[in-house]
Amino acid sequence: MKSLLVTGSSGLIGSEVCLHFASKGWRIHGVDNNQRAVFFGPQGDTRWNQGRLAKAITGFQHHELDIRNRDGVLELLKAIKPNAIVHTAAQPSHDRAAAIPFDDFDTNAVGTLNLLEATRQACPESPFVHMSTNKVYGDRPNAIALKELDTRWDYDDIEYENGISETFSIDQSKHSLFGASKVAADVMVQEYGRYFNMPTCALRGGCLTGPNHSGVELHGFLSFLVKCNLEGREYKVFGYKGKQVRDNIHSEDVARFAYAFIDSPRCGEVYNIGGGKPNSCSILEAFKIAERLSGEAMQYAYVDENRIGDHICYYSDLRKMREHYPSWDITISLEETIEQIVSAWRRRAEG
Repeated sequence: MKSLLVTGSSGLIGSEVCLHFASKGWRIHGVDNNQRAVFFGPQGDTRWNQGRLAKAITGFQHHELDIRNRDGVLELLKAIKPNAIVHTAAQPSHDRAAAIPFDDFDTNAVGTLNLLEATRQACPESPFVHMSTNKVYGDRPNAIALKELDTRWDYDDIEYENGISETFSIDQSKHSLFGASKVAADVMVQEYGRYFNMPTCALRGGCLTGPNHSGVELHGFLSFLVKCNLEGREYKVFGYKGKQVRDNIHSEDVARFAYAFIDSPRCGEVYNIGGGKPNSCSILEAFKIAERLSGEAMQYAYVDENRIGDHICYYSDLRKMREHYPSWDITISLEETIEQIVSAWRRRAEG
């Protein structure tokens, strides 16, 4: 039986990857120390998801390990020698990073290096999938000519009619400290692939979402928006008239791509993974969908100042992913995704 090591296994993407590979007959090792609760407080706690995996996956092995623990990571990789690694553990908020710069960099950059070097020493032939972020592009997407529509911003340049591709520059832009730490990790993943000829890839995620997200204000756009809608809580819109656009991809489709890459890996690759234009929405458009699906009116307040380095419009160009892995594509629509999130928050509220 093949074994998979998943870091951040109790998080949104990590847990979905665990379940997907388990359904394919893999033995699953999860690494998670609930650091999300430290970063975001009790509302970011993911222990419930850890318990869900233990019940759902036969033989699931949880490892309470901080990826900043270099010796611990090395010992674990040498003991398990997994057939593949999916690295989703991170400090995920660009707002939070400014308050905890050392924790952010040590988790995102140094933690990734710890895992890469441990993989090189223990099992260099094992594919390594890293969850990067579209924040590696910094605020450069804001320099693209835009047009203002009734409910959203959109690109006003034919070159970007399919979205942002992997050739887009990551240089000379404002990233946030989070974006900078993720750039370091992203480039290191590429370097281990190209320098050591290891099968690695960095997945530059757009808005990764789904029903098992512990969304909070600083991270988890759609999940937190739906939670506010259901609870009648005020949602703060930061700048750009609420017309800023994100492309949203369901965690299951992310897990499916990780499986496709591991099944046919490449060395030092980069992919922009998001919902693409069809699964994109502005905050205002998300409000309307949530209201329609929940039957609850959205309560929100507008803050004129936008978040530092925030994208006005961003959606992923998926053509490279589809070319390299033609059996993969988006399978869950934006509407269905939000419907699942509504149902999930209601179930959790009922206990």
